[in-house]
Amino acid sequence: MAELDELYSARILELAAAISRNGRLAAPGASATAHSKLCGSTVTVDVTLKDGRVTDYAHTVKACLLGQAACAVVAREIVGATAEDVRAAGAQMRAMLKAGGSAPAGHWADLAVLEPVKAHKGRHASVLLVFDAVETCITTIEAAAEAAVR
Repeated sequence: MAELDELYSARILELAAAISRNGRLAAPGASATAHSKLCGSTVTVDVTLKDGRVTDYAHTVKACLLGQAACAVVAREIVGATAEDVRAAGAQMRAMLKAGGSAPAGHWADLAVLEPVKAHKGRHASVLLVFDAVETCITTIEAAAEAAVR
């Protein structure tokens, strides 16, 4: 039972309960949906980006508690973050879960609460869905901006 208590800690419950930015943006720069076939979780995000910084964000989350907690931290921290910062946080999360890397730090530090998920490979996808979707949006917006310059 201790393993489940660690996986579904009070802090994870608090984060998931505090999820914000629910819904959709009226005019996103890009939208993306990420889905885990293993657990059935789905996250759809809308992102706007200006001068390499996220200026607005919204999401619809149909995920387990762990995925909700990851989404809650992203929703709280993403506006104002640079595209590079968001990608770095996603890379750190992947490394933490899959390769024994350290947890994100700085304003992403609350993601460290998800470190126990690394022992549960079937839960990795749910935690990473938000990063997969956000990174897809950022890449789409950057590609469109680059194409407009040509």
